[in-house]
Amino acid sequence: MRRRNFTIGLLLAVAARSLRAQEQAKQHRIAIVRPAGPIALISDTGIRTYRAFFEELRRLGDVEGQNLTVERYSGEGRPEGFAGLARKVVDRQPDVIVVSSDFIAQAARAATSTIPIVWVGGDPIQAGLVTSLARPGGNITGVTVFAGNEIDGKRLQILKEVVPSASRVAYLDVRTYWDGDALSLREPSRQLQISLVGMLLQESTPTELRRVFAEIAQDRPDAIIVHGRADLTAYHQLIVELVNKSRLPAMYPWRDYAEAGGLIAYGGDLSEVGRRMADDVHEILNGTKPGDIPIYQPTKYELVINLKAAKALDLTLPPTLLAAADEVIE
Repeated sequence: MRRRNFTIGLLLAVAARSLRAQEQAKQHRIAIVRPAGPIALISDTGIRTYRAFFEELRRLGDVEGQNLTVERYSGEGRPEGFAGLARKVVDRQPDVIVVSSDFIAQAARAATSTIPIVWVGGDPIQAGLVTSLARPGGNITGVTVFAGNEIDGKRLQILKEVVPSASRVAYLDVRTYWDGDALSLREPSRQLQISLVGMLLQESTPTELRRVFAEIAQDRPDAIIVHGRADLTAYHQLIVELVNKSRLPAMYPWRDYAEAGGLIAYGGDLSEVGRRMADDVHEILNGTKPGDIPIYQPTKYELVINLKAAKALDLTLPPTLLAAADEVIE
């Protein structure tokens, strides 16, 4: 009897050790890197993309604090430091690196050819990240929010409908990226008889944002259009506050801006972007090679109008535009 009890106890101890080993083997660590803004944004209470990202990971069984460790980093809006930050992240050897910028993705890929990278950004082919959306190859996959130059033209066209008299529009962007971004609006701005002027940040920080808004107060444009890059989205609430204080109509790239009090937004669904990124991370953590996961491109775009912002500017919006809106915020 004692021998049998001893044998049973030994088997239970071995089974328990095996179970613990399996649980430890399922532990994963990911690094999430933003180009700008506080790392507090990278959470299930942060901006829309990350809220959806963490919700989807939990649904899939990847839970921070249980079987998943998340390390958070910010480039603090300074592109010259992206390469060094990427090397720091790679030195930590996470299982997956998640990035939200073409420039961060380029820096990460330059730092490693083996650690999988899940990225969201612009045109990955133009950025030199992949050669195909269907089969990216290499160590990178993710989501492109680039819908061709037509999306910028559509935003400018909607802004012209809102402010038919607009002939001079300021474009809020980061100086590092301006030359390429300006090209996409050259033809639509010519067709709409709009002169586009750069409203350019040296780096994406609150101090720089306040500087450029102080400058346009001296030479006011007729309206503002805000680029959709993650460097700016990190400060969407501050940007909306500064735009509203300037009493200028503005076109924004994402719903988050309109919900924060911005006049009008036209762009893809960032919740869907976050979910797709989480799906990619989950697949990779379970053995799929990133180069075998097609890059996702959203097909649905939403127009969100904030009527309270329109009334504050004494703007009467065209009924056809209101009818076309996916949501009108009262």
